[in-house]
Amino acid sequence: MRTATKKARATGRILLDVPYGDGEGEKMDIYFPEEVSEALPFLVFFHGGYWQSGSKDTSAFMVSPLTAQGVAVVIVAYDIAPKGTLDKMVDQVTRSVASVQKQYPGNRGIHLCGHSAGAHLAAMMLLANWTKLGVTPNLKGLFLVSGIYDLEPVMHTSENAPLLVTLEDARRNSPQWHLEMAPAQPADPGCRVLVIVGQHDSPEFHRQSREFYEALRRGSWEASFEELRDVDHFEILWNLTQKDYVLTQIILKTIFQES
Repeated sequence: MRTATKKARATGRILLDVPYGDGEGEKMDIYFPEEVSEALPFLVFFHGGYWQSGSKDTSAFMVSPLTAQGVAVVIVAYDIAPKGTLDKMVDQVTRSVASVQKQYPGNRGIHLCGHSAGAHLAAMMLLANWTKLGVTPNLKGLFLVSGIYDLEPVMHTSENAPLLVTLEDARRNSPQWHLEMAPAQPADPGCRVLVIVGQHDSPEFHRQSREFYEALRRGSWEASFEELRDVDHFEILWNLTQKDYVLTQIILKTIFQES
């Protein structure tokens, strides 16, 4: 899906490979709307790929429809396995969000969006310790698309090999486990979490999405659950190139309702 990224990069105002850390892979691309101001709403996107594939350079699906409506979009790179461990990826994503807040402190709200493994990384931001980074991001919402929130089942699959996930690793990096063991309270009660799954996603994605949504509700988060009709695990993301697509509209309505 390089076409969407190529199109996004050919139009509009862009900053490519902006560092959020010292590591070679710690870069993000920032796409601005035509009317740039200090008080822009931001959507920060984390790609999927089972923590082992994917790239910011092929992930700019939602850029054109969102920037056309005045939203700045940030696409984040992180070190996928085997170079990166799950702990490192979570740390990198945390620092990327903090970096957006530090660089654009006047933002009208930061919304996070992740797909599949990227939804896992976005969900881990609900548990982040921002104090040690010296900044509290102005988080207004999360869009968790076809995500994985309980990593224990990953240990029993062939996909586990490059991740080298032990039970301890899996639990430490499972937002589902954290919410059940020690429910985190929302730092901002107005921060909305939308858990989204495709009608034709696999039963495991449906189970994990439903159970994570229920755990959020028990923890007093403002959470909602959406099953999108007629899309599978990949179409649910690819269709974000379309301004009239239901998920594009959900994202825009949520952002402008909050900002």
